[in-house]
Amino acid sequence: MEAIKEFELIGIALEKRTTNENGQAAIDCGNLWQTFLSGNYANKVEGKLGDEVFAVYHDYESDHTKPYSFFIGVKVKPGSKIPEGMNGLTIPAGQYEKLTAKGKMPGCIADCWIRIWNSDLPRAYRPDFEVYGSKSADWENAEIDVFVSVIDK
Repeated sequence: MEAIKEFELIGIALEKRTTNENGQAAIDCGNLWQTFLSGNYANKVEGKLGDEVFAVYHDYESDHTKPYSFFIGVKVKPGSKIPEGMNGLTIPAGQYEKLTAKGKMPGCIADCWIRIWNSDLPRAYRPDFEVYGSKSADWENAEIDVFVSVIDK
């Protein structure tokens, strides 16, 4: 387990909640990724604290079987200005279990989430996030860190 301090992101959000039912999240999240990348949103943000991109699953209605919100953005200095047409999101401080997805994208990330859903992790259903850095650039052999919020013991 790892203690994470609060941090801020700026990026874009899915307009409506999505769900893991019938593969809907794969479609919705995939479309948001296409929008984020084709719109060059990461480069529109001032006050960036690095080149990593964060994909965040948050605002869970209940557990992973119920609707939740999805956001893609970059870490910024606190108080950074949010560009027009973009959103801000704060990741609260808390305890996280770090897992690493390795392999061909996007299959390796989907497999990692299936392992999480089938695990006995004491999930808190606060924001969970994936970190896409230099190790995720090669989609044939990617490495993505996944942070799952867990209940403080």
